[in-house]
Amino acid sequence: MNQIPEFVDHAAAKANPDKYITVEVNIAAIIKSWRESLYSFEWLTSEGVIKTLDDLSENEANKRQVVEADLKAGKALEKPVLGIGIQDNIEIGSGRAILLTLADCGMKTIPVHIPKSCESDFKPFLAAI
Repeated sequence: MNQIPEFVDHAAAKANPDKYITVEVNIAAIIKSWRESLYSFEWLTSEGVIKTLDDLSENEANKRQVVEADLKAGKALEKPVLGIGIQDNIEIGSGRAILLTLADCGMKTIPVHIPKSCESDFKPFLAAI
């Protein structure tokens, strides 16, 4: 990826500014944890690798293509919203296509929204700044 995209606050975070904070996370650490999610199969192979466009379902492939088009057009992207699942793994509440497309493009860190109540749970996933 040639240029780091601009990020804007997600609508959920804007609507509830007292509930969310923005942190910069290490994408590889996020994906490693998210691999335990019940939903990761939609984007990850059994080895934990991001699927190719051809291997994604039509719906997920369309989402990825929208992100790629937005990147190409220089549009700002909404920060994904992350949380902690019931098995203490990362869950991507919103913005999964953004996070995983950027990861596949080589981005190492990304700003995300997390619930303030989960701040201490995210320490292992924070990017070294």
